[in-house]
Amino acid sequence: MTSSAISLRKVEESAPALVNLYKSAGISLRKHGMEGGRAAVYLVLDYSGSMRPYYQDGSVQALADRVLGLSAHLDDDARVPVVFFSTEVDAVEEISLAGHEGRVTEIASRLGHMGKTAYHAAMDAVIDHYLDSGSTAPALVVFQTDGGPINKLAAEKYLCKAARLPLFWQFVGFGNTRSTQFDFLRRLDELPVPAKRAVDNAGYFHAGEDPRAVPDGELYDRLVGEFPAWLAAARSAGIVRA
Repeated sequence: MTSSAISLRKVEESAPALVNLYKSAGISLRKHGMEGGRAAVYLVLDYSGSMRPYYQDGSVQALADRVLGLSAHLDDDARVPVVFFSTEVDAVEEISLAGHEGRVTEIASRLGHMGKTAYHAAMDAVIDHYLDSGSTAPALVVFQTDGGPINKLAAEKYLCKAARLPLFWQFVGFGNTRSTQFDFLRRLDELPVPAKRAVDNAGYFHAGEDPRAVPDGELYDRLVGEFPAWLAAARSAGIVRA
């Protein structure tokens, strides 16, 4: 049996607060046939004005901790690149197992003005980071937002262009599930293949108005649920070779 990228013992030593998340993520990965799989993990965080309450109540930090717990199984460097975005890219930082507690909240506290929501700026930053890293491994991009983008056309264009890269975009909505703000993300999730994009390279789920209330197991199932199908399609298309 292939082991996780980072052992339980190492997580216990460097990030004891994440042990339960790590175990929960492992269960979801096994369930979806991804045990022993490897992937780079990215986190994209919406820093627009309407996100303020989610930074204040710890929802964003909680998502970051959960993503780290997942990343420990998939990526052996124990670090997750984090892109904060609003009207533009506000910061590209990194979170790691050691020193993870409160890290996202601390970074956000020094970013200043919270702007609008430009998905394409964040997507561009992730693509650049991935290409600069020289990696050929598949990547899971957890992309959190509480609303639609200011430039829908640009967001769609970037997603379609990115379909030729080994990147899977898992969008996570925060907020009122009935809001029309998320209509665009639902549409983005269903863009036709191959008419608009080489493979289906995006998933979407809604975490609701209190994202922390989503059970860990359910969140991990939703984060990795569509990844294996994308991986198979991307390998067939020669997009993923690793």
